[in-house]
Amino acid sequence: MWTFLRRRTLTQWIVAAMFAGVAIGAMVPAFAVSLLPISTAFIRIIKSIIVPLIFGTLVVGIAGHGDDMKRVGRLALKSIVYFEIVTTLALFLGLLTVNVMKPGVGAALAAPAAGATPPASEPVTFASVLEHLVPQSFFDAAARNEMLQIVLWSVLFAIGLTQVRGRPKETMLGFCEAVAEVMFKFTGIVMKFAPFAVAAALAVTVGKPGGLRNLRFRRLPLKRRCRKPWSA
Repeated sequence: MWTFLRRRTLTQWIVAAMFAGVAIGAMVPAFAVSLLPISTAFIRIIKSIIVPLIFGTLVVGIAGHGDDMKRVGRLALKSIVYFEIVTTLALFLGLLTVNVMKPGVGAALAAPAAGATPPASEPVTFASVLEHLVPQSFFDAAARNEMLQIVLWSVLFAIGLTQVRGRPKETMLGFCEAVAEVMFKFTGIVMKFAPFAVAAALAVTVGKPGGLRNLRFRRLPLKRRCRKPWSA
């Protein structure tokens, strides 16, 4: 039995955890809601991986190619094209799933309080986007998980590192390579707990008030065809 369990892949465990989470939320909703800290802790530790992983991989990927910036430019162009294609496919699949499955239909949401006004949002302009893109501090952007700011800072840092010669460059590259390698191993360890987090998240979603277990699905009446009586 233990050998059978050890041979299961992470994907298989996550799929099994999805069904287990739905079952727990449907059968014991009070216990299911108490599992919220498990999923929250997993999301937090996943967020803590992103910043050092992006920094280490970007610096090594750019500065590790030496002074050949044309090669780096070609690699960046291929990455942008790949990113755009994959993002477009993801958006298409998301829109298709939403239009076919229609999630949220039948859910009863609490009405807003009388007299409550939604918070005013500032208009998005090119100047505001440009200001938001540039970080005031790398550590401040890392603390707030501002990915665009982290990516821009890491790219500029890597380009500056390509202009450095000798031991300082080798030391910094070695440090970034070590950070990236350690973070990949760290990610592998964290992902082993993904089934527990998935089960807890689905259990909370199904078991909480207003969750999936409270949905009421109506049986649509079948339309009968009205046939005219045959007249001789």
